[in-house]
Amino acid sequence: MRSKTAIEIYAYWDALRGHRDVPSRSQIEPGQIRNILSDLFILEKTPRGDIRFRLAGTRICSLFARELRGSTFDALWLASQTGRLARIADNVMTEKTPVVLSASSLAGTADRLPTEIILLPLRSPDGVVDRIIGALVPHSRPLWLEATPVNYLDLDGIRVLDIEKTNLFMQSRPEKPLPAPRQHAVHSSMSDQGIAGAIRRVLHLRVFEGGRND
Repeated sequence: MRSKTAIEIYAYWDALRGHRDVPSRSQIEPGQIRNILSDLFILEKTPRGDIRFRLAGTRICSLFARELRGSTFDALWLASQTGRLARIADNVMTEKTPVVLSASSLAGTADRLPTEIILLPLRSPDGVVDRIIGALVPHSRPLWLEATPVNYLDLDGIRVLDIEKTNLFMQSRPEKPLPAPRQHAVHSSMSDQGIAGAIRRVLHLRVFEGGRND
């Protein structure tokens, strides 16, 4: 991981899980990570199987110049990659395995902007892993970024994090580069409502109501 935000949210997630494979989403205390909330998001798997944004940090929404309320996670990516990104997010939950994505943010005629995304699984009170907490952070913020929204993300590589390793950053699995595209290929009992309320008080995340109440 290259971004401080990704490292910090992983360390927080890892501390919450303790000796378990995945922490519960009810354990998340926004005040403990308030300095990075604007770069964080929460995804949820809907009853139909879609993976959609439930919460999105203000800097992420500003990056794409739109609210991400109800948007699917794969809608942020190039059309040729949407199916793959949906499967990756689903696998993070079903396999209970954190993943780091290397990507390029594409904005009009601007240069490709290296970007890091981390996806960390979360468990429901009923024991089902159906949510992801993550971060989306460009490695730099050039001047054009203030005036030119990102249109899409282009996936460059995937790294699966081995949570059994003591030294995560030295012993995690190496990033798997993607093949070149073909030419012409197109609190401990806190509920979701409580989390949303806490986030409102911190004022770093946009809260999008809706979804399941469990």
